[in-house]
Amino acid sequence: MIPLEPPLRSVQRIERHGSNVAVYHRTARQREGDDTPQWEGEPARDWSSMQPKSNRRRSGAGGAAPAATVPEGSATGAHAAEPAAPFWRTKTLEEMTVVEWESVCDGCGRCCLLKLEDDETAEIHLTRLSCKLLDNASCRCRDYARRHDTVPDCVTIDPEKVRRLAWLPLSCAYRRLAEGRELAWWHPLVSGSSETVHEAGISVRGWSRSEESVRPSSIHRHLIKDFETN
Repeated sequence: MIPLEPPLRSVQRIERHGSNVAVYHRTARQREGDDTPQWEGEPARDWSSMQPKSNRRRSGAGGAAPAATVPEGSATGAHAAEPAAPFWRTKTLEEMTVVEWESVCDGCGRCCLLKLEDDETAEIHLTRLSCKLLDNASCRCRDYARRHDTVPDCVTIDPEKVRRLAWLPLSCAYRRLAEGRELAWWHPLVSGSSETVHEAGISVRGWSRSEESVRPSSIHRHLIKDFETN
């Protein structure tokens, strides 16, 4: 059996301080073997700025939210209409529209990495090599609508496969919802930004490599143990 190698990815640490979030990265010196903890990071950001725009409060010039004029007799406070729950909390995977289903994809690119199956045990081994159609910077398919013309064995994810494919990462939004879990804070539908999946270290950006740069006979040299548990 070929030993599995760890993924070549940057190490990140995320700290939350109330409504602020700070992202830290290990320095290059520590990655080269220095045992002294060295971290460098970004200033803490106001978490409210990463929330969906619909949840942000508008502020006037003085910084305070302007007072709303409520018509006499209108419902206020506890009697006001509650905001509608997002579709992923009220619908099953099977009930989602095509647009809703596609928006649940968090854009991590993990399912687009090549896998090797052991002929004797049927065990699936992951690699850090990505499909030739994956843009390793954006972690999106470069020809999604016609991907099967170029990659006939590309697996189309549907509700049945979400519940059956054991190699789907624990962080996968489809798997989380199928297992009754909530979407993570870094999911674009929650954060309102497509960048949070990368900032949280969930995507394959920075450590994946296109299969086109590797000979088929050398694919086994790029095995990884597993994705991080998220």
